Amino acid sequence: MNSRITSFTKACQLLVLIGLLGLAGGRAAAQGPKTGAFYTGKYPNLLREAGYSQAAIDQKIAQTYQALFEGPQKIYFEVGDSLAYVSDIKNHDARTEGLSYGMMLAVQLDKKEVFDRLWRWSKKNLQHQDGPLAGYFAWSFSTTTMKLNSEGPASDGELYFVTSLLFAANRWGNDTGINYYQQARRILDASWKKDGTGGVRNLINTEHKQITFVPVGDGYNWTDPSYHLPAFLEVWATYAKDGHEAFYRACADTSRAFLHRACDPKTGLNYDYTEFSGTPHATKWMPPAFRYDSWRVPMNIAMDYVWFGKDKAWQQQYARRFQGFLRGKGLNTFEDQFNVDGTRPDFILPAGDVKKLRHSLGLVSTSAAASLMQQDQQLAFVHALWDAKLAPYADGYFDPYYDGILYLFSLLHLSGKYQAIKPVTH
Repeated sequence: MNSRITSFTKACQLLVLIGLLGLAGGRAAAQGPKTGAFYTGKYPNLLREAGYSQAAIDQKIAQTYQALFEGPQKIYFEVGDSLAYVSDIKNHDARTEGLSYGMMLAVQLDKKEVFDRLWRWSKKNLQHQDGPLAGYFAWSFSTTTMKLNSEGPASDGELYFVTSLLFAANRWGNDTGINYYQQARRILDASWKKDGTGGVRNLINTEHKQITFVPVGDGYNWTDPSYHLPAFLEVWATYAKDGHEAFYRACADTSRAFLHRACDPKTGLNYDYTEFSGTPHATKWMPPAFRYDSWRVPMNIAMDYVWFGKDKAWQQQYARRFQGFLRGKGLNTFEDQFNVDGTRPDFILPAGDVKKLRHSLGLVSTSAAASLMQQDQQLAFVHALWDAKLAPYADGYFDPYYDGILYLFSLLHLSGKYQAIKPVTH
């Protein structure tokens, strides 16, 4: 009897062990091998796959950079011997969004002087040095009065500042005049010290593990889907080395889950602003809809797909829905604001002083970046972007700032040149 019980017990133990191994194997299979470009170093070049020569690709990127940073309708302006800012021309300001985007473009394209000038200007003119906001940046600076429009921060600016500084530390080291790593840590360390004094909190809502719309007042309690960049949070977990690695990885996973909820299951569209649940968040300045902020979401999801590949199945479904919706509106005619069910909104958000729906270069660009998720079999969106022009529309409207930056970002993504920059190894 005892021997039978022992055998039965051993058999049960063996079955449990097999079950546990199966679960572990299932988990490993679910996570999959680390196939993202962050691990392999292999970034897809969809522009080459679409049939364009590398020389033509390089020329288009160089010409676009030249137009934005050096040409007659540039958005980059040098100040004295060592400073510079990027301006949202149509809104007559310099904002942390554009400055940090400019820094990201500079580090990706190995333009160290441009990066350093933008960082010095931002630090001098926007970064709070004391008080409850210390370490954070005023989000908007008037290029007319050359004074702050607002003292408060917007969380996406800090998100891009930190990530671009970490990349700069990896690309150029920290002993060439600016300790980029130290500057990134200053922002992060300051964020972790925010305890609600003066209404100022962490950039990330620590309870919900989601980036805040703004880390001040009620803005701490809701979010903007276009600020959800799980790829950047994975970068923080790898290179920030501030003791919060597990938290940043959890936030990256939370952002992926959030995007499932925030993007409409039929159209793929999302609201500009949402609750942490993904439901719309109304503001006093506009009703909820897919507008300018939302254009960034397909590009951000594509970045996460390429760099880390941890949510590929859903991301591919998303790309199929999103591009399918736009294709249904006309590949060369789809407009730039929608209700998330795909209908035309009653309220049109102006771009600067212009209140008009159009086939905007910015959305043409980011919808092409979505092709990186391998659902655009004919690469029609990629060809549409290649044929697009960074030039005034027929009615004279031109936005080299937002349209132009998203255009250049997307060209870099589609050419494999927008990368998670790792430390130089000798």
